[in-house]
Amino acid sequence: MMQVKEIFRIGLTSFLLSAVIVLASGFAIGVVAQDTEPQKPVAGKKSSGGRDPFRKYEAATPTSKRIAGQATVPTIQERISQYKAQKAAAINARMTAPKPTTALLLSEIEVIGISRSPRGYAAIVEATPIKLSYVIYPGESFFDGQLVAIEDNRLVFRRETVFVDGRRERTVEYKPLRPPTQVNAMTTPAAVATAKPQ
Repeated sequence: MMQVKEIFRIGLTSFLLSAVIVLASGFAIGVVAQDTEPQKPVAGKKSSGGRDPFRKYEAATPTSKRIAGQATVPTIQERISQYKAQKAAAINARMTAPKPTTALLLSEIEVIGISRSPRGYAAIVEATPIKLSYVIYPGESFFDGQLVAIEDNRLVFRRETVFVDGRRERTVEYKPLRPPTQVNAMTTPAAVATAKPQ
């Protein structure tokens, strides 16, 4: 009986040991198979191991930006009709209507004058395509930008350019006062000051 128990115990031990060896070798084969697959480098990420010390250093090549064209700007008539629709919707919703300058491009306005008002500095601008004048204050929105500041002799705008791919680019733009015409130049303080000494 002792011999049967001893044989059974040795057989069971050898069976379990062989099962463990088979499972371990299967796991090792799976790991080796995964390690032998070529790994694709992920763009923009460095490998965890760092740079290979046995290769000559190569500077990263700068990627050139794909410049997409600017989004098309609607005509002045289309922008005016959009503004009228926005104004009607705001009135129906009992909200404040947008300013008429939201339909104008920064390139379509001309600075006529700058004055000081109880609200601070104000600028008088003329919309050249429709020949209308508006009084604007800092923070005023336009179709492609916003008035940031009013200085003594110029306006500072933040222009926003929208590209076809949805990218937005913001730049600063300055608009000086309109040069005086011949009629206005005759009534400037310099002309009056030269006339007084006589």
